[in-house]
Amino acid sequence: MKIPADGKLLRIFIGEADKWNGRPLYEEIVLLAKKKGLAGATAIKGFMGFGCKSHMHTAKLLRLSEDLPIIIEIVDSEEKINAFLPLLDEMVKEGLMTLEKANVIMYRAVG
Repeated sequence: MKIPADGKLLRIFIGEADKWNGRPLYEEIVLLAKKKGLAGATAIKGFMGFGCKSHMHTAKLLRLSEDLPIIIEIVDSEEKINAFLPLLDEMVKEGLMTLEKANVIMYRAVG
């Protein structure tokens, strides 16, 4: 698979406890990205953060550690990312999404 050098980076900021159809939202987004043929997706768990409601989410407090921040990063062509955005609009009820230019240096697999 080839990604143009001038790709796009989509970042999705959600909470670990967010769900879609009873399953973790971050898992559903990554699986959907794979199903739709996007180049790749990575879900990253944060240790601390807050969002628009200013609720602090941190691994330091045991009671809050069940809803840590999750960032999903997806890099692909602008066309493929733009086609994926309407699906996310339905799934992500609370969170933040950003889109920025990505200068793709290398994307390859061995074997």
